[in-house]
Amino acid sequence: MEHEMIRTAREYLNIAFVLSFITIVYNIAEGAISTYFGYEDETLALFGFGTDSFIEVVSAIGIAHMVWRMKRSSVSMRDTFERQALRITGSAFYLLSAGLLIGAGIAFWQGTTPITTIVGMFVSLVSIATMYFLFRYKLKVGKALGSDAIIADANCTKTCFYLSFILLASSLLYYMFELPYVDAIGSLGIAWYAFKEGKEAFENSNSDSLSCCNSSC
Repeated sequence: MEHEMIRTAREYLNIAFVLSFITIVYNIAEGAISTYFGYEDETLALFGFGTDSFIEVVSAIGIAHMVWRMKRSSVSMRDTFERQALRITGSAFYLLSAGLLIGAGIAFWQGTTPITTIVGMFVSLVSIATMYFLFRYKLKVGKALGSDAIIADANCTKTCFYLSFILLASSLLYYMFELPYVDAIGSLGIAWYAFKEGKEAFENSNSDSLSCCNSSC
């Protein structure tokens, strides 16, 4: 019976590692598509969303590293690699937040609008479906293992899920009604999430807790 429980735990850890790998690969692809078309279509919200995806890659690498350690032995606190990944992530989120604030200010001042937000709608819909899948399975694995760290990672993924709705709303509203400044407003929503995630990353880098997000996620 004990052998069966150990085998099951190992299987769940393998699943957790695969989910981390999927998160990394997906965010790289999403970031590349979003930043390219965000620049080409002059949509700040999509460009900011893509930059956020690239930053999430660093965070996901830290989680994958943690799960890899959990597969080898019991883990009670972060190691140096994971703490450094969180500090890099936090700094990048702060820079993104500042950049989006400046970009939104320029857009308001000059009255610039996107060429199109079709790609933003498509990317956000794919992201909503993908993040929901990852959130549900990470949560299931975390509960099966009794791992607060993996459950917290699922909650971080849920934050990305909400972020996709901001991009969808701003892209859809502009596509349907060509409302001025709605893209800039959407980028400000992304900036707020980026600032929040940056603050949490720094807090967690200085904490012994394995949680990747605080309770507000």
